[in-house]
Amino acid sequence: MPRLGYSWGDTEAERTAAYPCDILIAEPHQTCHRAIDVDAPAPLVWRWLCQLRVAPYSYDWIDNLGRRSPRELTPGIGDLEIGQRAVAIFEIAGFERDRSITLHAPHSVFGELALSYCVTPTTHDRSRITVRLMARYPGRWRFMRHVPPLGDLVMMRKQLRTLKRLAERDHGRRQGST
Repeated sequence: MPRLGYSWGDTEAERTAAYPCDILIAEPHQTCHRAIDVDAPAPLVWRWLCQLRVAPYSYDWIDNLGRRSPRELTPGIGDLEIGQRAVAIFEIAGFERDRSITLHAPHSVFGELALSYCVTPTTHDRSRITVRLMARYPGRWRFMRHVPPLGDLVMMRKQLRTLKRLAERDHGRRQGST
């Protein structure tokens, strides 16, 4: 059983699966997992994950300098390239269209961070987002290991719930127009 803050919404199989970010940090000090079901197809959910290039979709008053994360898809934002900025401190380290986005911050205030957001279709119009976050702290900052899992849990839980709500809203709009 995972410790408090290290896991939210995920399954044992999701915790033991391989993720694209695994190649970025060979020996992480911490690994956290997050997951959420979304009533929208994987390509639409992935498109909302691409929005992380422009905003964090968490508590905007904390991590977006009070600016509201956009509530509509930004045209062209899904045209990803390695090295593009995302969620302020990260760069895109890899992606697979409609499947995953991997971010890396080699020198953040929290140390080296790597994470993968993966989207898996569960039916033709439902999907699941799973996230693995790995951290490696600088030697003298290892006491920080107690802060990020709980802080990230609060922030990423809000982020994933916001992205879920927006993807489901857009999926409902598409269904209503057919």
